[in-house]
Amino acid sequence: MSELPPLNMFWFLPTSGDGAYLGSKEAWRPAEFGYLREIATAADRLGFGGVLLPTGPACLDGWTVTSALAPLTERLKFLVALRPGVQTPAQAARQAVALDRISRGRLLLNVVTGGNPGDLEADGLFLSHDERYEQTFEFLAIWRALVSGERVSFKGKHLSSNNDTPLPFPPVQRPHPPLYLGGSSAAGIDVAAEHVDYYLTWGEPPEQVAEKFAQVRAAAARRGRNVKFGLRIHLIVRETEAEAWVAADRLISRLTDEAIAAGQARNAKVSESEGQRRMAALHGYRRDALIVGPNLWAGPGLVREGAGTALVGDPATVAARLREYQAVGVDTIIASGYPHLEEAYRVAELLFPELGVSGSRSDIRTGREFDPSASLRRAAG
Repeated sequence: MSELPPLNMFWFLPTSGDGAYLGSKEAWRPAEFGYLREIATAADRLGFGGVLLPTGPACLDGWTVTSALAPLTERLKFLVALRPGVQTPAQAARQAVALDRISRGRLLLNVVTGGNPGDLEADGLFLSHDERYEQTFEFLAIWRALVSGERVSFKGKHLSSNNDTPLPFPPVQRPHPPLYLGGSSAAGIDVAAEHVDYYLTWGEPPEQVAEKFAQVRAAAARRGRNVKFGLRIHLIVRETEAEAWVAADRLISRLTDEAIAAGQARNAKVSESEGQRRMAALHGYRRDALIVGPNLWAGPGLVREGAGTALVGDPATVAARLREYQAVGVDTIIASGYPHLEEAYRVAELLFPELGVSGSRSDIRTGREFDPSASLRRAAG
């Protein structure tokens, strides 16, 4: 088999806060702008291709945060939530074009239909699961046409638009900033196959991911389209395998059984997400069932909504596991680690060389004071 190309490595911006322990306020870091700036500028300097900004009632608004961070970074792309049902397509189109131009073509858009009815109702959206995806389908049809500079006449079940005036400015990225979507239900796959550039999955075992990707490929092919694939996962990388597992255990060492039970009850009550159901099924909220595949650990999913698995190990092992996902179609990894500032450095310094990912630190003159041979050369000179 030919050598696989380098993966696109993205990082995560914790706009709801960060910490060293899951399910605990011990060593907690609030989502202050100065801290988010540190993570974003570090990711930019270390060679991450982009950052994902989450969305939800506990998060700072991703569009606002991106507009503040884009001028402070050089190459970093920003994957921001596009929320059908919460925004109108025309308003979202104008915002996307403006932010793409402000960031000089570094805007990416994560289409979030939403799986928590309580959160959606707080935003004024009262549709059922499949109706929300129907609305997303219509939203993207209108949005894509508007951002591409077309006149729009559209009447659907949920949305309509009659726009004879094209947007006055085009985006930097043509025909529009790339669209990403993660949805494990049949309705989500249908939207992805028709409208998006990247289909995202959380970190299920590779064989389950391959099965899901096959469904997306087939649905896209029926429409004459191709879709790329990304993986959203946590990484716990240390110099040795033993050190990595110690770090994994430490991450949930403050997590009580009561907190796990509360999270399980909350998800069972409010979540309509098929992806969330699949995550929970991997471990069943049991501490003794957290290893769900080779080096694949479900500790984060005991309490965290969304991405609930981590790859744990030394750099060579974690790189090999990521290559297994790449072999089934993944070309972009959206990774995270707690706390996100320190773990960005660990991933870049330990894992990037194993993956052939080029950082951007060659122009920074650091580290010579730690090089014994350099010290000897100075003494001899």
